[in-house]
Amino acid sequence: MMGKITFYEEKNFQGRSYECMSDCSDMSSYMSRCQSCRVESGCFMLYEKNNYMGQQFFMRKGEYNDMNRMQSMGMMFDNIRSCRMIPFHRGQFRMKIYERENFGGQINEMMDDCDNIQDRYRMSDCQSCHVMDGHWLMYEQPHYKGRMMYMRPGEYRSFRDMMSCQRFMSMRRITDMC
Repeated sequence: MMGKITFYEEKNFQGRSYECMSDCSDMSSYMSRCQSCRVESGCFMLYEKNNYMGQQFFMRKGEYNDMNRMQSMGMMFDNIRSCRMIPFHRGQFRMKIYERENFGGQINEMMDDCDNIQDRYRMSDCQSCHVMDGHWLMYEQPHYKGRMMYMRPGEYRSFRDMMSCQRFMSMRRITDMC
């Protein structure tokens, strides 16, 4: 299933637009800013900086007529510079989380959402992980709050190298077909 998102330079879907159906590492050549967007299908991760860097925000099917108002939903930036389409995953979800960087310290394997790793696993930190199956959103605070990061299958030795957030306290599977 293909995803489709359209970005607009002005609020209420006005001004120049850019239609995207795949990953885009640099949107600056298509538009100077983004004040609204419409997700017609699929799920996308939006990034505040080029090359999928900086703070991130998860978007599912819907109309977002004022990106400035998105801050009330947890978006902590006012411009979008890159986006990544999240493929729909069928099957099981599996991820190993580690208390320390470079897969050190306590280890736990997860197959479902966890709203607080300290309560469930008695882990004070999660600083690295190995995503084996599925696509996940990781949050810096318990109960899916704070800054988030999209994780696809792969090994992540240090969250510090990826963004300013050094640890994550809750994790959620991306199960949406959007």
